[in-house]
Amino acid sequence: MDWQSESPELWAFLESLHCGDILSGTVAAIERFGVFVALDDGPGHPTLPGVGFLGLPELSWRRFKDPTDVVQVGQRVACEFIGSDTYNAEARLSLKALEPDPFQAFADRTVGGQEFRGTVEKVVPIGVFVDLGDGILGLVPFREIDKRPAASPAEGFEAGDELAVVVREVDLPARQVFLSRPESGQYAGGVLPT
Repeated sequence: MDWQSESPELWAFLESLHCGDILSGTVAAIERFGVFVALDDGPGHPTLPGVGFLGLPELSWRRFKDPTDVVQVGQRVACEFIGSDTYNAEARLSLKALEPDPFQAFADRTVGGQEFRGTVEKVVPIGVFVDLGDGILGLVPFREIDKRPAASPAEGFEAGDELAVVVREVDLPARQVFLSRPESGQYAGGVLPT
């Protein structure tokens, strides 16, 4: 569809926006692929529930299973404009851009060698993911646990176990935290005594 000729008001609105603008509106519809927002200062969209659109990665810094874990239909939101989708004639928005990034905060306050207590979130073939709090997950590769081979079975580790871990590296661009077990206190079962 040629949005310029079919909906000149919508096109003019999208052209008037600048990256970083803060737009407010109401969540109009939630789909498995994103959230439509009816913007307060924008025109209606001829075919979509709202002229604003929040892609799933722009909803929150935190992990979530469903968009309804973050927003609800009818909820008022303020979002940052991050660009126009000229194919669908939508204002692409970010809800998380207006919130502090917990990963950045973690990286700013954490140094290599720092110890944490965490909870096993998940055991995978290459290691153990540990929840360090505030939605930050770190990986303890099996080669770092009791000198096991890199793809060792996950014997003795279960979701919910508490572990002492040491930060080996925080890779901010990749948003990854690599961990190991402390030199003292390595337990075969991986569970830290209370």
